[in-house]
Amino acid sequence: MGFIKAKTVLDWCLDLNIHYVTYYTFSTENFTRDEPEVDEIMKIATEAFKEVVESPRIHSNRVRFRAIGRTDLLPEAVRQAIHEAEETTKEYDLCALNIAIGYGGRREIIDAVKKMLLDVESGKLKFEQIDEEMFSKYLYTAGQPDPDIIIRTSGEERLSGFLLWQSAYSELYFCEVYWPAFRRIDFLRAVRTYQRRQRRYGR
Repeated sequence: MGFIKAKTVLDWCLDLNIHYVTYYTFSTENFTRDEPEVDEIMKIATEAFKEVVESPRIHSNRVRFRAIGRTDLLPEAVRQAIHEAEETTKEYDLCALNIAIGYGGRREIIDAVKKMLLDVESGKLKFEQIDEEMFSKYLYTAGQPDPDIIIRTSGEERLSGFLLWQSAYSELYFCEVYWPAFRRIDFLRAVRTYQRRQRRYGR
């Protein structure tokens, strides 16, 4: 049901010309769940990524698919499905669809630091070049803008490690409804709330 809702919400985003969409589907912490549950989620993910390759909606709207996270921790079938979806859509440029799977915000920052240190050590990057803009280039979302709004369903009021660096100035919207029951009116309320807010970025 969550996967079906994700397809529906993507349609709503495309209708409103929203160019960047990121779904938090599976965290690094989720690997600690019961094995049968994780296996079932991975099967659903594999089928979902395969569907990207065949989806007329994806192709007609030139949606570029990208999986962000520790994909090396995923089963081979999931990694292969991700590769096919990314390769099939890599030239698309009207909308970017990120699927955060095997993702953790702290893990992303640590991975970015490690990659940056390797480049400093090899001479590709000078210590003096390191700033916020440069650091962002080492994140999983490199080349994409930070999210304008983050919508959290199910009544929880926390980020749970989602895009910790990128969300510094994102508008946060929390709603009581659970994700499978998330309606278009709920989505439009979130958009309307965002439109009414004044974004000052610390000014």
